[in-house]
Amino acid sequence: MAIFAHTSIHIRDIDKSVAFYSEALGLEKLFEMPMPGAKLTFLGSPEGGAQLELTWLEEQGDKPYDIGEEEVIHLGFTVSNFEETKAKHEKMGVIVFNPDYMPPYFIADPDGYWVEIIPGQ
Repeated sequence: MAIFAHTSIHIRDIDKSVAFYSEALGLEKLFEMPMPGAKLTFLGSPEGGAQLELTWLEEQGDKPYDIGEEEVIHLGFTVSNFEETKAKHEKMGVIVFNPDYMPPYFIADPDGYWVEIIPGQ
């Protein structure tokens, strides 16, 4: 049996992305893996579980990545304090889709990836 460990997204600015995921979702920097021409930064929840790998490639520079359709390619996070989290995201101005027909909503990270915020149990 396999256990899901992490997913990787390519980003343009490590510091900006780490700050976003830390502020918006409370993720913590777990460790970094510097490599020639690249830097991998792993973020995770203090409670454990799967990790988010932020991949920075020197060759990409400031050019945006082609991430496809944002609402199709997205990350999903459950939060136990849904209303409080939503109020924080409204204040941050990062909500990009807030449908009135379901509780989850979506925020966008600095590179345009959509992140679905789901009420936890």
